[in-house]
Amino acid sequence: MAGSTARPEPRTTGRQTQTAGQAQDPKPDRNQDQDVTRRLLASSATLSYDPAVEVDWETPLDKDFHGASPEWSTLYGTAYWREMTEEQRRELTRQEAASVASTGIWFEMILQQMVLRDIYAKDPTSPDFQWALTEIAEECRHSIMFARGAHKLGAPAYRPRRAVLELGRAFKTLAFGEAAYAAILVAEEVLDVMQRDWMRDERVVPFVRTINNIHVVEESRHMKFARDETRKRLAGAGWLRRQLNAFVVAVASYFIVTSMVNREVYAHAGLDRDRALAEARANEHHKAMMRSSCAGLMDFLASVRLLTKPALAFYKRAHLI
Repeated sequence: MAGSTARPEPRTTGRQTQTAGQAQDPKPDRNQDQDVTRRLLASSATLSYDPAVEVDWETPLDKDFHGASPEWSTLYGTAYWREMTEEQRRELTRQEAASVASTGIWFEMILQQMVLRDIYAKDPTSPDFQWALTEIAEECRHSIMFARGAHKLGAPAYRPRRAVLELGRAFKTLAFGEAAYAAILVAEEVLDVMQRDWMRDERVVPFVRTINNIHVVEESRHMKFARDETRKRLAGAGWLRRQLNAFVVAVASYFIVTSMVNREVYAHAGLDRDRALAEARANEHHKAMMRSSCAGLMDFLASVRLLTKPALAFYKRAHLI
């Protein structure tokens, strides 16, 4: 697929995917629940991609392109950024994009295990069960796509710190219900906003734009499902349950977001790691980008009363609000 563009045609055409932000009845009945998953199944059947054939894996990496929109770089707007050559800036964004993809793989593996646990003993003939397996199948394709993309960008296998990996291991084993689905939503929404910018940016290498487009289209269904599940699981929940879940989701979100750009990207881009880390941590431009991109997500969490004072402290530390 030489000369890949950023917006490949799906295998077939049909109805558009549901948007993530549509409001739902806070107490839907079972038929309404299944109407949602039936629509998601229909959308997946008519608007899905096979990254193995849609993405141009064969053309060598063109280093005249960025890996992500420069404005999303953790160093954009800093003194260090102003000193960097264009070649260094492009290499940094390629390493950062690969790190985000690697973090995406890590969390998609957590997501798949939580969803499988949730449907383990449920009715396999129901649309809910079949949609859950469809989502897992899409996530498997996404993880392979991200892995191949990171490799093509010339990046190593970036992973979260060992302590974060072990926290993730505990979370994917213990989290359930609204805590699982709300955390899934946070990870998906933050990545979605970045990728919508990257897929439209002609400065970004074409195969990465294609990857981002595929992920944005298919992930819109996953966000729709996560929002619906969060609302449904919280229907009738009391104060204590909301407080506990709000705290768990906020802590999980903090570690997900702060793991997106691995601290080793700077050294792999040929930069002074310590200086880059210091300037990235103080970068008000990047903090503002994160806050503005998460406004809709924070509104949703507030609407289901998961934006408690303890939770706010973690969202502020992650610069999501």
